[in-house]
Amino acid sequence: MPHPTPWLRPSWPAVLATLTVAALAGCAPAESGTATDATVFEGARVVVGDGSAPIDDAVFVVQDGRFTQVGVRGEVEIPGRATHVDLTGKTVIPALVNAHVHLSVDRPSRTLDLQHMAYYGTGTALSLGLDSGSVAFAMRDERVPDGSRALSAGRGITSPEPGRTEVPYWVTTEAEARAAVQELAAQQVDFVKIWVDDRGGQYERLSPPLYGAVIDEAHRHGLPVTAHIFRLEDAKGLIRAGVDAFAHGVRDQEIDDELVTLWQAHPNVVLVPNLPDPGVAQDLSWLSGTVPPDELARMQDASVDRPAAQASFAVQARNLARLSESGIRIAFGTDGNTPWAVHQEMEDMVRSGMTPAAVLAAATGTSAALLGLEDVGTIGVGTSADFVVLNGNPLTDITRTRAIDRVYLRGVVIDRAALSARLLGSAAP
Repeated sequence: MPHPTPWLRPSWPAVLATLTVAALAGCAPAESGTATDATVFEGARVVVGDGSAPIDDAVFVVQDGRFTQVGVRGEVEIPGRATHVDLTGKTVIPALVNAHVHLSVDRPSRTLDLQHMAYYGTGTALSLGLDSGSVAFAMRDERVPDGSRALSAGRGITSPEPGRTEVPYWVTTEAEARAAVQELAAQQVDFVKIWVDDRGGQYERLSPPLYGAVIDEAHRHGLPVTAHIFRLEDAKGLIRAGVDAFAHGVRDQEIDDELVTLWQAHPNVVLVPNLPDPGVAQDLSWLSGTVPPDELARMQDASVDRPAAQASFAVQARNLARLSESGIRIAFGTDGNTPWAVHQEMEDMVRSGMTPAAVLAAATGTSAALLGLEDVGTIGVGTSADFVVLNGNPLTDITRTRAIDRVYLRGVVIDRAALSARLLGSAAP
């Protein structure tokens, strides 16, 4: 089924061009001699987020919550009466953009979710398909103190799955599928989520006529569609039907030449891999800032090598590597609601064969473009000053994204120490 109408969002080329121009235009001088509340950050290595080379010994200026200048030291005009912050030896990356999470649906828990995610460097998250009620939409336009920005897909769409969550729309006819999309459009969701999966043979999966109706109706309303998949054959069918993104990669087998060729013929289709647990023992001590000691000890004891999990991971890792090498657009998401999973997912994407630079671009600028957001995901003139200051260089060791010195959202440093105390206290018996 062809894509009937363009999204009511910037096109991929337009978004990426805007991001690149913004990053490169960073040396426009501020009006000299005027009073300012600007803050000047100096000396860091800046990873822009659009896949371009990092800026070494960078200087960037933040004012009114946005980047107003970005460039190399000596090429940026420093505003008068500015506050200066020395970041020599640090690396700065855009705050992460997580295009697949499942946030809590009550206000207090969702607030804590977003604060916990911000602690680990996420600036924007899309809650994908399990948002019942009105809280998700009410909070979408709010600024949660010390918290990430949240988008919502509302309720997703699937075939009937008795015994699983009843939050998604269960559809069995094309009319029901279109009616579900119409309700979502009235709520002004940010994405439409569908599940195309028989859950190991337990259910009838969403059929091509049904998911085709969803995609067609969503596009009529200017809404993009992302699909949870498992099978290779469904990936092919969904691409032919005009799907915009995948919320998982192919998991049942190695992908084939037909899928690669088909995907390359539909270059705007985006993959959010959501890799599984790699099944290898890991040091989890870096979680001590938010995970209480007893719980962390249990988690560490459970982190062991598991050959069966490694085999499952290997299939998806090889598929990701091949698609990435074939030029398919790769974005970023973690599924679930684990706030620190962003760092594990980035490590796993590198483990699959992607470079750290490619993974960082996927987790920032590419995911922002997927969500139709021009003001986050990159460090460039005019974008929101959402950024993470790191101790170390993630371009040479992706696990350095965990070595967080500070997180800024909308130009304001979040109080990670207070969040740590609250999170450790709230989990205490």
